[in-house]
Amino acid sequence: MKLFVGLGNPGAEYQGNRHNIGFMALDRIASDHGFGGWKKDFHGRISEGRLGGDKVVLLKPETFMNASGRAVQAAMTFHKIAPADLMVFHDELDLGPGKIRVKMGGGHAGHNGLRSIHAVIGEAYGRVRLGIGHPGHKDLVAGYVLHDFAKADRDWLEPLLQGIADGAPDLAAGEDARFLNAVSLRVNPPRNSGKGPQAPEKVDMPKPPKPAPEVAPGPTLSPLERLMQKFKG
Repeated sequence: MKLFVGLGNPGAEYQGNRHNIGFMALDRIASDHGFGGWKKDFHGRISEGRLGGDKVVLLKPETFMNASGRAVQAAMTFHKIAPADLMVFHDELDLGPGKIRVKMGGGHAGHNGLRSIHAVIGEAYGRVRLGIGHPGHKDLVAGYVLHDFAKADRDWLEPLLQGIADGAPDLAAGEDARFLNAVSLRVNPPRNSGKGPQAPEKVDMPKPPKPAPEVAPGPTLSPLERLMQKFKG
């Protein structure tokens, strides 16, 4: 069994925030793969289903970001899930908008949700880092992540979420490269050259020779006239 956790803050006022992209990713996975309805449990909301051959529990903590570890620990303890089978989806300031990385272990880089999870289970778990870009100065970060995505962000956000849902079975199976490829096909689809079937190459055929000019036949001469012409010559 695998546990996928999306990080965010509960409540309608936070629903469209950049900080809630982890919630958004899980919502898309659940809807696209026919997971059961969301229900309250483990200090959050969970939905259960299958991705390929793996049973997966989706968890959206409702403890607020700074206490996400409490919900994660409760779900892991109940289902006897090892840290290696945990994958956390979270916003990432250090990646440009629409960029995505999969990482196993490592530090929390100041992310409050990851910091809380580190405190209760350690660092040996997987993360899907979802780039939202950086506002440019650390003093602007709090307002930036707690602000809704702009309308223009939908151009990359929607393909990113769809790609995550497309590749979710590969992620559950541990096929990180295949997962990232599925996302890339949505975010950066192959471009059609726009060229239709090429016309056959034009070949210059040799021009036929011009016919010799026709000479109008002269007048018909009588035998006497022909004899006279012979003597004139």
